[in-house]
Amino acid sequence: MGPLPPLAPVLLQAAEGDPPFPADAVEVGRIVGAWGVKGGLKVKPFSADPQALFSSKRWFLQAPAPTGMPSPKRTRSAAPQWPLLLRIVQAREQGDHVVASAQDLDDRDAAEALGGARIFVARASFPTPADDEFYWVDLIGLAVQNREGLVLGQVIGLLETGPSCVLRVLPALPPGGRAATLRAAAAAAAQSAQAGTTGEAVDKGEVDGGEGSGKRAGREAGGDSEVSGSEAGAEGECLIPFVAAYVDRVDLAGRCIHVDWAADFI
Repeated sequence: MGPLPPLAPVLLQAAEGDPPFPADAVEVGRIVGAWGVKGGLKVKPFSADPQALFSSKRWFLQAPAPTGMPSPKRTRSAAPQWPLLLRIVQAREQGDHVVASAQDLDDRDAAEALGGARIFVARASFPTPADDEFYWVDLIGLAVQNREGLVLGQVIGLLETGPSCVLRVLPALPPGGRAATLRAAAAAAAQSAQAGTTGEAVDKGEVDGGEGSGKRAGREAGGDSEVSGSEAGAEGECLIPFVAAYVDRVDLAGRCIHVDWAADFI
């Protein structure tokens, strides 16, 4: 008996007429492997409450992030052509993962070929959060302003600390907070006077937008947190607990978080 013929490759590619990759796409999870024998997908969500994965029937996939490790050999399935759109038929939680099935994906080898793929969904498809709940993606990039009207910095990320979240703020002020800002303004005014010109001190920082994941942060009523208010994060960062004791309000339209926070703690 002669050798068996090789199995035909299963090539996954974007279909003609598929919608384009959304401009408001947010990365919400990663495919970690196949589930079952009928093309099911096993997904690691980036949120403990993966509602963004359930709210959209269109998952846009991009190639796995490079890891420096060689890719496993694939005996049947050719590499997908990215980006790839999956039309989700069903998705459910399975322990810490999400298990999903998609149209035209009924082969385990084809599902395994998607291992490591990054999952994106349109921000517009996210479910509406409850009052005083905000998606991380909407908070990252916002300015942080205190009650004195001073822009303290920009949100560059969040940390989970159990019952609440913590804002990671990149300060817009020089070391020493407002005291240093006032000293710098006084020095600038003195230089202007010596030059015979008038100068105006500016104590607000300009910030840009940013991106983030589909996690939600609640502005809890309590002020307790595992992170001390004045504790620094990574080098150059300040940590501000996202709780009502410190956060007065979030103005998404104005791209600003208003806080009760002294500039000396920046």
